[in-house]
Amino acid sequence: MKYAVVIETGETSYGAYVPDLPGCVAVAETVDEVRTLIQEAIAFHLESLAEDGMLIPQPKTLCEYIDLEPLSA
Repeated sequence: MKYAVVIETGETSYGAYVPDLPGCVAVAETVDEVRTLIQEAIAFHLESLAEDGMLIPQPKTLCEYIDLEPLSA
């Protein structure tokens, strides 16, 4: 299973969140560190949901980069 992860740049750190898993977040000083932490956070989040007998949300979010150049006039 693959979940979309959004990584945002802050003034002094990086934050990551998973749109399909509300509340699943991580913050770190480097991109590599935040990637590791969000992966751990996803595993923990899914584990907690399973332990509580809750349904595991299926990934639904799609991610794409849109190239705006060259723009047609």
